[in-house]
Amino acid sequence: MSIIVNVDVMLAKRKMTSGELAEKVGITAANLSILKTGKARAIRFSTLDAICKALDCQPGDILEYRSGK
Repeated sequence: MSIIVNVDVMLAKRKMTSGELAEKVGITAANLSILKTGKARAIRFSTLDAICKALDCQPGDILEYRSGK
């Protein structure tokens, strides 16, 4: 897939653990792990909104497109 998820990068910048983010967002640690590893096939806008609020960032800070040529 050509969409790269950079949640780990933002977590490091904000000095936050995955567990803290999962709790703030209201998702399970397992679901956050699936998202972080790029195995998720979709993300709800409400979840993306909550992640951006918790990490004080923009969606583009979390999601990146790389051409798969």
